[in-house]
Amino acid sequence: MNAKTHASPRDAVELVALTKNYGSGKPAVDGINLRIASGSYCCLLGPSGCGKSTTLRMIAGHESVTAGDILLENRNITDLPAAARGTAMMFQSFALFPHLSALDNVAFSLKMKGVDKATRHKQAADLLERVAMGHLSARKPGELSGGQQQRVALARALITQPRVLLLDEPLSALDPFLRIQMRAELRRWQKELGLTFIHVTHSQEEAMALADTMVVMNHGVIEQMGSPHEIYNRPVSEFVARFMGGHNVLTTPVGKISVRTDHMQLAPDVPDLADGAGNQRAVITDIEYQGTYVLVGLQKPGVAISASATAEMSVMVPEATFAARPFQLGEQVQLRWSPQASHALAH
Repeated sequence: MNAKTHASPRDAVELVALTKNYGSGKPAVDGINLRIASGSYCCLLGPSGCGKSTTLRMIAGHESVTAGDILLENRNITDLPAAARGTAMMFQSFALFPHLSALDNVAFSLKMKGVDKATRHKQAADLLERVAMGHLSARKPGELSGGQQQRVALARALITQPRVLLLDEPLSALDPFLRIQMRAELRRWQKELGLTFIHVTHSQEEAMALADTMVVMNHGVIEQMGSPHEIYNRPVSEFVARFMGGHNVLTTPVGKISVRTDHMQLAPDVPDLADGAGNQRAVITDIEYQGTYVLVGLQKPGVAISASATAEMSVMVPEATFAARPFQLGEQVQLRWSPQASHALAH
């Protein structure tokens, strides 16, 4: 395949009209274009089936390309085998060999290349020291915790000296506390190594914590890309606003808008106050204490409230504010926001 455009020197990876079609129905990845800056942390995220993992596998060379091109530092790697691309993959399951020590797991790819034992063990030991696993180099994966296994998997990926590290939901197998700890370590390693990381996740929180650039995908296309701050504060569509969470999507006379849940206030209902640009009536369906705030779920008036009812909107009420004026389930209230806090949605 011949690339139609060329990545600039600052782009580690460029995807040009990249498409994956499995032969029936809509493509899994539908002609996406994406540039990822060298030395940056990029997160691909979206719901199951959105095309994010398929995109990552095509970059890695583990999935064939139906159409389009993949460039790595101005070199077209679309048809190259995985081992010749300059990328390395960290898998969700870590994929460590259970019968090998941590040292031999890390050194395995060098063994396959015919590197002598002393040299490959020296390089593997250096990398294990770098990820704080040198003291456990003789242990097998079954003798290591999930976080320790992940460090070994990272060292094993780095021993191939990749230009781009690809991470396929690397934190999903860890418990919540360890997940937070390990994402901080991933970010630190990425900065220290100066490598480009491309990380697939379904977690909005994880992507916002890690990414320089977030790429939100849906139905095989890119809905929005930008910094976490930009995407969270200025979602371009109803899908992005709802997927990212923390937003209410409201229909107004001028179209749909999104307003952050922490930028809204609740007030007792005023019977003669009409719904307008900065207020709507709502009925409380759910109240959850979250520590520093109380999350209040709401529905439009006239909807039957039952045990199975789900909130259409939500508001984060500061704990002290709620304590001063507690609201009750089933109470009709005024949902208010500043017009400056609203953001128009394109679609």
